[in-house]
Amino acid sequence: MEGSHVQKIARVLNVLVIAALVCNIIILYLVPVAVVSLELSEGSGLLEGVAAYLRDFLHPGQDDILTATAAASFLAWFWCWKSTRALVLTLFLLVAGVCTALILWQGRRVLRTILRGDPFSAENAVSLRRAAVYAFVISGAALARLVFSVWYFRSPQPLLSYNALFVPIFAMAGLLCLVMSALFRQAAEMKAENDLTI
Repeated sequence: MEGSHVQKIARVLNVLVIAALVCNIIILYLVPVAVVSLELSEGSGLLEGVAAYLRDFLHPGQDDILTATAAASFLAWFWCWKSTRALVLTLFLLVAGVCTALILWQGRRVLRTILRGDPFSAENAVSLRRAAVYAFVISGAALARLVFSVWYFRSPQPLLSYNALFVPIFAMAGLLCLVMSALFRQAAEMKAENDLTI
């Protein structure tokens, strides 16, 4: 009975992880649009440019051309390389986005073993170890961007940004995934020993 409850929760989580993965991939395509929008309108935030882009794309006015909007999103991949600041922000967001997608994929693999009824498998230990590596990459990319921002602006103010929080948060997430990986590996070994003795 308990296994069925866990599997029901795992099914719901699997759907949510797939939805998050799809949204992540869509947002990855729009990263340069957000960066270019941020560069062009210095007062607005990163997501405001994406929201305006999507609003214009999904609900074009009389004078808007849908093809031009789609072309602008493609050209944003080239425009974002014009300034060093935009380049660093784009690279950071792309690295973080790709690593986040890979973490979600590893989470989906773990959920798949739970749905199969085999949660204590060596496959889960490998997936969690990979997720830890991706979390450490995000932490390292955030640290590199933080160091660049302090050097670029010649101010300690970037130390108070959201980017500064990414370093310890993803480092701790990576460590947690490593601990969980070791626990799953040990549980898989114990299960294999029990299966041999029976």
